[in-house]
Amino acid sequence: MMKVKNGDLDKLGLLFERYNRPLFSFFYRMCKEPEVSEDLVQSVFERILKYRNTYTGSGNFSTWLFSIARNAHIDHYRKQKRNGIPIEIDEERLEVEEPESKGLINKREKKELLEMALDRLDEDKREIVILSRYEGLKYKEIAEILDTSEGAIKVKMFRAMKELKDLVITLSEECSYE
Repeated sequence: MMKVKNGDLDKLGLLFERYNRPLFSFFYRMCKEPEVSEDLVQSVFERILKYRNTYTGSGNFSTWLFSIARNAHIDHYRKQKRNGIPIEIDEERLEVEEPESKGLINKREKKELLEMALDRLDEDKREIVILSRYEGLKYKEIAEILDTSEGAIKVKMFRAMKELKDLVITLSEECSYE
């Protein structure tokens, strides 16, 4: 990133190759819309170019990158809300498919249950879980991104994981009755 900051804009391609997928994954897990996720990834790289002079290099690059990503996500939904575009929830994604065989939950079904439960978490909790468990950021890095303390992140993560576990159990029971 320091080379990009110093004007070597060809290195931005390397950053794109390295961080394109983690950013898309972050946005997709937050909004479940592939087109919007791609647009937000592009927005992040436009912002990197625009704000490259503010990068100090003192912290972890991924922390700075996901701070930009988080702001891009917030700005996108604020803009939609301001323009009166309703945020739609795709009901089909929330529905549970018929299990292939009752009583036996395979790995794919567990993953689907987890994704459904994750979708039902509050956005703040979902964001922390995604940054920690899917993107592999440390609590300290998440605290920097969210401008809070590491202790607060640990507490929020504990509560989010407990709620996520309860949601998975509830969804699992709902699926077993169908």
